[in-house]
Amino acid sequence: MVVMKKILVTGGAGFIGSNFIYMLLSHRPQFDVVCVDALTYAANIHTLDEAVKNPRFRFYKADIRDRERISCIFKEEKPDTVVNFAAETHVDRSINDPEVFLQTNILGTEVLMDACTALGVERFHQVSTDEVYGDLPLDRADLFFTEESPIQPSSPYSASKAAADLLALSYFRTYGLPVSVSRCSNNYGPYQFPEKLIPLMINNCLQDKKLPVYGNGLNVRDWLYVEDHCKGILAVLEKGRPGEVYNLGGHNEKTNIEIVKLILRFLGKSEDLIEYVPDRKGHDLRYAIDPKKAMRDLQWRPETPFDEGIERTISWYLAHRDWMNECASL
Repeated sequence: MVVMKKILVTGGAGFIGSNFIYMLLSHRPQFDVVCVDALTYAANIHTLDEAVKNPRFRFYKADIRDRERISCIFKEEKPDTVVNFAAETHVDRSINDPEVFLQTNILGTEVLMDACTALGVERFHQVSTDEVYGDLPLDRADLFFTEESPIQPSSPYSASKAAADLLALSYFRTYGLPVSVSRCSNNYGPYQFPEKLIPLMINNCLQDKKLPVYGNGLNVRDWLYVEDHCKGILAVLEKGRPGEVYNLGGHNEKTNIEIVKLILRFLGKSEDLIEYVPDRKGHDLRYAIDPKKAMRDLQWRPETPFDEGIERTISWYLAHRDWMNECASL
């Protein structure tokens, strides 16, 4: 007889969280899935329209900073595993208004871990970002961030995520909470809120609007298809060790301007739409993480070539323009 387990996913109406929920519902039939999301601007409840039809899925509208509400949900649902995607994530917004990032990303994580400790969950997984490492020089393509690299965040967003990572690891040591942390490179794929680079450029292209590119567009990001990231998180949960950090990178480094021009070509638009704008404050030059530990210990590797993933992504947004328009109106 299969023992049914329960996994609670925070931030599950957002980009990566929703993709993770759909992967669980499709590929892990032994799990009931509980989603907790505050439905702030970057989340869309309609992203979960197919999930809510599944009897193994339940949804709670709740803010992870609300200790009483979170405690009640945990007591009601008694999850075995908690995966925390809930976070404020947009660097520009963190520069303009750091406070909400500190409250959600740090204090919200603490509320969740206190609930996990009280309940005795089997695993708390903190989903983090390569941005906690800071940046690398553009002229050293041989350099990569490893799990041993120092934490040197550049923005209030990345500082808040770094603080949450360290707090999570302290709960492992101090309280014995079985914690794991994964740090991913830039994700792309379906359901990403259209203020982020790829969906923003697609959306603007479709409306023949200008495509704003920071500085000279030569900042480099490593891109990981969201489905590969979700598989990596599953691998951490099923094969990873508590107290460990795992880098999940795509080995797909592209400059921002390369991405923009690729989207223009795919959609048959002129490069005249590109508009270079003043650079972001503290703009990181290059992100690149080494996923060798995850590949060795978890037998995980990114499977989606970038050309295939970006074509799949653009095609998805073309087929879901109503979803994009709805997000833009929130």
